[in-house]
Amino acid sequence: GLGFNIVGGTDQQYIANDNSIYVSWIKKDGAAYLDGRLQEGDKILAINGKELKDLRHKDAVELFRNAGYYVSLKIQRRLQPQNGPVVHQGDGESGGLPLAAVLVPGLALAAAAVWILLRYRQRM
Repeated sequence: GLGFNIVGGTDQQYIANDNSIYVSWIKKDGAAYLDGRLQEGDKILAINGKELKDLRHKDAVELFRNAGYYVSLKIQRRLQPQNGPVVHQGDGESGGLPLAAVLVPGLALAAAAVWILLRYRQRM
């Protein structure tokens, strides 16, 4: 998976009178955590160009499950000022590299390290 959970939708509003989809939790060492750009509380406006407007929660979950190898998220960053209401900032693409561009080289590097370690132990 992408390494995060979502809340919200037309049938499970996370914020009263708001059908939006929000990031509720990011799995430590998951894809989103390793990428570092997504934050808990971010509003997800679109995934791979498909807007997440007026969707039931399960339909939004299905879009994430079927997102494919390269995932592009359009988010709205949630800022929480001290002693004030929660506000949102930005309305753009997450930018930068796709998650897969970070994960695939990292996994390849880890696999190579394990292979080298096993070869080294065999010679001893």
